[in-house]
Amino acid sequence: MHGKIIFYEDRNFQGRSYETSSDCADMSSHLSKCQSCRVESGMFMVYDRPNYMGNQFFMRRGEYADYQRMMGFSDCIRSSRMIPMHKGTYRIRIYEMESFGGQMHELMEDCDNIQDRYHMSDCMSCNVMDGHWLMYEQPHYRGRMMYLRPGEYRSFRDMGFDQIRFSSIRRITDAC
Repeated sequence: MHGKIIFYEDRNFQGRSYETSSDCADMSSHLSKCQSCRVESGMFMVYDRPNYMGNQFFMRRGEYADYQRMMGFSDCIRSSRMIPMHKGTYRIRIYEMESFGGQMHELMEDCDNIQDRYHMSDCMSCNVMDGHWLMYEQPHYRGRMMYLRPGEYRSFRDMGFDQIRFSSIRRITDAC
């Protein structure tokens, strides 16, 4: 089943709308602004800057009537990415330092506190082998987040996360 999301220019699902089932790198090509949305099916990441940059927020089926009030740190959605459903195993290697340096731990399950569980001072790079993951700024899956697809991530700082210390990580599943 594919995802479907409807974006609205104004709060409370008002104003012009844009419906999609795929990624959108720049919402301004469809709407002048985007302040609310409705996820009909699937899961999406939305971003407060074009080209999947800036603050990120995970959205599953539901209604989001006021993006600014919900997120608090930005006025509107500027880009979005559909998260494909993953069937199978989940596997990620997290590294203490950039470019896969320092301590390394391989995870196949969620971890609510990376520093406590693995005694790592930081988590600054990773390699996602299987599945899709969300990494969070605070323990217990809270705070700002980053979406990770399969691939290598040599430096979170180079991705615009230079002031964030990631502290927990969760698999993106149906139950997420």
